[in-house]
Amino acid sequence: MPHVVYSKFWTGLTLIALVVSGSPVGCARLPYTTKTVYESKFVDVTLQRETSPAGYSHPAQFTADQVTAILQGFSLREQQRLPLRWFAEEQPPQRLLRDDEIMRVAAFLVDAFEKAGPDERVHFALAAPGKNRADTKTVTDGWMAIRGSKLYMTIEHFHAEIPMRRSDNYFPNNPQMAPLPGSFLLSFEPGRFWGADRQQEVWALDYEAYLKSATITRPVP
Repeated sequence: MPHVVYSKFWTGLTLIALVVSGSPVGCARLPYTTKTVYESKFVDVTLQRETSPAGYSHPAQFTADQVTAILQGFSLREQQRLPLRWFAEEQPPQRLLRDDEIMRVAAFLVDAFEKAGPDERVHFALAAPGKNRADTKTVTDGWMAIRGSKLYMTIEHFHAEIPMRRSDNYFPNNPQMAPLPGSFLLSFEPGRFWGADRQQEVWALDYEAYLKSATITRPVP
């Protein structure tokens, strides 16, 4: 098995997912972190190697303004099963990232795409103080990748309440486990650039066409 280098920001979540699934850590077939591009208390950007050849168009060149324009277009809603789906579909999608969050992460995503290889994806995580500021943080995280003119995005957690781990991976007074990744329906505006990639059986953004026509609006600090 390859040597695994986990960012401290996400080691606890990864181990818990493996325990819940009943998979031994040593044999897990999960993407693993190969490089930490940036890590702080509230921002984490890493490169993750896919478990099989991905053929991504990495490294890829972006500017911070281009990444900002792309992130500003994404929104999402949580995917629900029937009958809850009927009620969820009537709720408008929520914006994926606020302007201040985009400002914090855009430059590090540019750096990550420049350093990524063809079998690596770019993982990001943004955190804020949780409801219980002493013990939790609210996290939005996911990953991005480029193949040709298409950009792929998957969100794993959205405003999820995550325990702030101690050395034993538990709260001192509330030993709850972190939530497993959720299932979300992503959308993008303008919608004509967001569509099904039948070859990959996922939805993707035609980012090259979008950036040719996009009006880039920088977030106000």
